Amino acid sequence: MAGVSSESLKAAQQALEAKLPTAPLSLAEELFGILGLLDSNAGLRRALTDPAREGSDKAALIGKLLGPTVSTDAKAIAEGLAASRWRQPRDLGDALETLAATVAIGVAESKGVDGLEGLERDLFAFIRVVAADHALQRALVDPQAPVEAKTALALRLVPNAGPEAQVLIRQAVSAPRGHKPADLVERFVELVAKRQQRWIANVSVTRPLTQEQIKRLQAGLNALYGRELRINVNVDPSLVGGVRVQVGDEVVDASVIARLTELRRKLAG
Repeated sequence: MAGVSSESLKAAQQALEAKLPTAPLSLAEELFGILGLLDSNAGLRRALTDPAREGSDKAALIGKLLGPTVSTDAKAIAEGLAASRWRQPRDLGDALETLAATVAIGVAESKGVDGLEGLERDLFAFIRVVAADHALQRALVDPQAPVEAKTALALRLVPNAGPEAQVLIRQAVSAPRGHKPADLVERFVELVAKRQQRWIANVSVTRPLTQEQIKRLQAGLNALYGRELRINVNVDPSLVGGVRVQVGDEVVDASVIARLTELRRKLAG
């Protein structure tokens, strides 16, 4: 996904963040259900991604189609996507799939980093079992087999999987959207890994920290980000002095080399 579609997805993800702390797993299931509606109707996809139509008209169209069959949050997300601009019809479905998976991952994240790690283990377990058995791979994509039978088989492969993993595995098997089920589950794993980075603080310093310094740093970062972060400390003499902290995509750089670089930039300007 690139260009305007990438920008629309990014905006939708940012809007979703406000809903994630209290989002139920049923919201992910609803969004996957809306995705099924879009994938089954090419005309609807074209209408919702037509650049000549006003965003408000497209939002009203999907809102009217969904009616009272879904929750307020699910309808609002679908309407927001419909009102956005997309480079091609497929991108709208891809974005909805990403948001639905993100909701399921967010539910696991509400249990802390352990919840994310548990979800990742469950998804990897499914991938490993399927990769080791060609007969299973064929069975999961057999066009003659009922979807219910294939999803039941998939879930039997990981009997201890948590509810979030079950939702994602069920979706990958019932609606792989042109992918192999295990490949789609692997994409979901990538989304989990990206979410995990929000819980890990990679700290670069010029010399090793004492346990007391690490403890103070941990407390400060936990207070700053509002969650219990895991601290990875890396000694990097090239920083000259100070500290550099990265949590997910956010970087706080208070190193001497960063300040010198900024000074040179200002002088050059």
